[in-house]
Amino acid sequence: MREEIAAFVQHLKIEEKSTATIEKYRRDVLGFLAFLAGQSVCKAAVIAYKEHLTAHYAPASANSMLAALNCFLRFTGQTDCCVKPLKIQRQMFCREDKELTRQELHRLVKAAGNTRLALVIHTICGTGIRVSELQYITAEAVRAGKAVVNCKNKTRVIFIPAPLQKMLKDYIKKSGITAGAVFVSKNGRPLDRRNIWRDMKALCQKANVSPQKVFPHNLRHLFARTFYAMEKDIVRLADLLGHSSVDTTRIYTMESGNRHVLRLEKAYRLLAT
Repeated sequence: MREEIAAFVQHLKIEEKSTATIEKYRRDVLGFLAFLAGQSVCKAAVIAYKEHLTAHYAPASANSMLAALNCFLRFTGQTDCCVKPLKIQRQMFCREDKELTRQELHRLVKAAGNTRLALVIHTICGTGIRVSELQYITAEAVRAGKAVVNCKNKTRVIFIPAPLQKMLKDYIKKSGITAGAVFVSKNGRPLDRRNIWRDMKALCQKANVSPQKVFPHNLRHLFARTFYAMEKDIVRLADLLGHSSVDTTRIYTMESGNRHVLRLEKAYRLLAT
């Protein structure tokens, strides 16, 4: 099976999948094999795994793992073992316990203090960039005020707001960085998303923010909601986020149910008076 997984990874590379996607698919396939515990791959086993995911993960997460598994099964010629994704009714609003607010963001930044992590948070929130794209925030990009990002076979320009540009310039000057990625580890490699995720989680208690809300991608969601609230331009937002479809962007602009209730009450008052 190791040989099949290695061949699958190579196939994904040929298909020009991103490094993050390849790693996720590999991890998801390994998760399925761990669930099998030595049993043979068959349709009944895959259905049992689907039921396991349904019981332990949110529907969207379960579907994501099933998509990776189905891709692997098709690659290995076991198409008959593929399963259908879970049906998910489109939500009008996001869960309140998952929505990071601007006030909570400020507490996280304050808790991070004058550190590299605080600047990472500022950069994701100020540009809407993916955590995997932080490697494109280079010393050259900071000086130019914009970064050219190549992700998922697409190229787009990320502009760096002037206040953020100033902070980044101060940081690279203090750190002695003259070229290449701004956010690097001790060995000089771009920061790993897992390290950023771990460091952000460590801030939760000090910042008094729920750990469920604190992860890099949620900063990107906060940027999207803030931009859309100001501009109401979902097409432009899709371009900024690097989305091929505005349907994906709509997910990022969802607000909590409380805001929808307030709008409904406002509409009712207008109609009732």
